[in-house]
Amino acid sequence: MRRERGAMKVYYEQDVSLKPLEGRVVAVIGYGSQGRAQALNMRDSGVEVVVGLRPGGASWKKAEEDGFKPLTVEEAAERADIIHMLIPDTHQPEVYAKQIKKHLKAGKTLGFSHGYNIHFRQIVPPQDVDVVLVAPKAPGPRMRELYLEGKGTPALVAVAQNPSGRAMETVLAMAKALGCARAGVIETTFKDETETDLFGEQAVLVGGVMELIKKGFEVLVKNGYPPELAYFEVCNEMKLIVDLIYTGGLTKMLSAVSDTAKYGGLTVGPQIIDEHVRENMEKALQRIKEGVFVETWTGNPRAYEILRQKMGEITSHELEKVGEKIRKMANI
Repeated sequence: MRRERGAMKVYYEQDVSLKPLEGRVVAVIGYGSQGRAQALNMRDSGVEVVVGLRPGGASWKKAEEDGFKPLTVEEAAERADIIHMLIPDTHQPEVYAKQIKKHLKAGKTLGFSHGYNIHFRQIVPPQDVDVVLVAPKAPGPRMRELYLEGKGTPALVAVAQNPSGRAMETVLAMAKALGCARAGVIETTFKDETETDLFGEQAVLVGGVMELIKKGFEVLVKNGYPPELAYFEVCNEMKLIVDLIYTGGLTKMLSAVSDTAKYGGLTVGPQIIDEHVRENMEKALQRIKEGVFVETWTGNPRAYEILRQKMGEITSHELEKVGEKIRKMANI
């Protein structure tokens, strides 16, 4: 039986069956990082998998090399009982509208690994199909690597529509086929997965960390310290710290650094990442929840122009030029 931790429902290998996938065809749409890993893991778990791709692309050739006989997206959607969308969020609505929607019918399941387009109603499926989410919490290559080692990566699962009454059984079986039940599968909602994922990316994992590193580098260089030294102190050593946190939490990290680092970090850190930062994080979360971010991203025809500009600013930053030199020195 499933095990509950507080309000969370957590499922493990012994709690979940692959029977809901027996006799059903899963179409994986897309063959990028997640698409390839999920398609291979499910196939290796005994699930009948087809891959739906754009003809002639690099992914088509890669899928053939992996032993699949790729289909067009329309062919895969027509044949499949479960259509699993693993192309980028920005492309999903158009592909759905032009190539998938016409092949949805009662009894089919539409799957995702990120709730963005369902939660923000960029895709609105017919009411007679199940809509599910299975979101492995690791990059595709790592998930595949763990699967081949007989291990798994944790995953989130959710159900947005359940006309069949069996949607949760289906998505849990998908999670098991991916190897995720070996580690633990947490039941959530499309809303919670989407909003927390966006918040994490924007406030901490991508935006927050990147800006913290850049500003630390800029302060040191502005005050006359060599850029190479600044890079080592605010960027290069970040990996060492994050690895310690990843394997043992904040306590393990603190136990591994010097007492000077402990005292300085614990007393000065909160002065840098202070209540103003918390307030800005709250505002960022509200913008996500209210749909403002969606309007500025997938609802904005200039979004990719802005993205290219921002990427150019990062590429030309002195931190990146110094980092390239340091990585060559370190054979990274």
